[in-house]
Amino acid sequence: MRSTCFAAALLALQLAASAAALPEGVRRVKVLNYPDCFELSNADTRVTLCHQVGGRVLEYAHQGKNALYLDPREEKWGTPGGPKAPSSAGRFDIGPEYLIPKRDTLWAGEWQAEATGPRAVRLTSQPDEATGVQLIRNFRLAATGTHLACEQVIKNVSKEPKFWTHWSRTFAVHGGIGVIPQTPDTRRFPSGFVMYNQGAEHNIILKPTDPNVRMRGDFLEVLGPTKQPKLGFDSNAGWFAYVMPHDQAFVKRYPSPKDGVYPEIAGLTLCFWYPQASFVPACELEPHGPRRTIAPGASVSFTEDWYLLPHKFPAAGEQIDLAKLSTQVEAAFK
Repeated sequence: MRSTCFAAALLALQLAASAAALPEGVRRVKVLNYPDCFELSNADTRVTLCHQVGGRVLEYAHQGKNALYLDPREEKWGTPGGPKAPSSAGRFDIGPEYLIPKRDTLWAGEWQAEATGPRAVRLTSQPDEATGVQLIRNFRLAATGTHLACEQVIKNVSKEPKFWTHWSRTFAVHGGIGVIPQTPDTRRFPSGFVMYNQGAEHNIILKPTDPNVRMRGDFLEVLGPTKQPKLGFDSNAGWFAYVMPHDQAFVKRYPSPKDGVYPEIAGLTLCFWYPQASFVPACELEPHGPRRTIAPGASVSFTEDWYLLPHKFPAAGEQIDLAKLSTQVEAAFK
């Protein structure tokens, strides 16, 4: 009995020492069935990270409201009969979509995780033979507010140049309204967007019309699920907002150089994938990075800055005050 008590006390001391060794605003938590996830937090914002399957953000929440769609089926991960490689919530990837080979090691493999500073964690993939790269994702939450910096580093571990690009594939909660500022001087698409027909024909509709997509002033709005869920945009504004039903705007800011080469089939800089909730109750928010040559042994990086801003979701018959939202977003960037 005495030895059992001593062992328990020793374990408690070891756990306490381990927790004390972590930087400010960093701790280990269990999320669904994922043990030892890293949590980043300040007074009102919480971020949890999953290194067990694909190096993802599981939770990005302000005042307890998670902006990300986390599939409840992931709760069965690691159990007999449970999904082996589920993937929802804050996903990242590399592209171009139709050129890159299958990459299960990066998408669904186990990553390493380490705290790197106050409210900061690094996730590192295994080297992937199929693509010849290794991915490093650095996350840092601000001391106050909701600003989360998400950097993805693509490291060439092969013996030949690589040309892969950043591709974010974040599952936000369903039912929001997308707001994409337009850049007329770099417009390529007649309607400001194209629609991918991913059915049997598998083509791109160059001048689509949809009741849930409209141009209003200097902004394109995506009001809900579209006839074909994948939409591509040509904006180089470097930010967009997704106003969610729980009265928050999920804002992403990212580099979008006007002279960049965007190697997706339609040369798009941003995608939304907005299916019916009965199919997947999420809206996928997908900034794309430009192509850059990655020499053997070299790395390139791309950073998305995330924000959650309080913004009232419009009631039936109302619409978003776009000028007010734009001003709010610009203020957050300062």
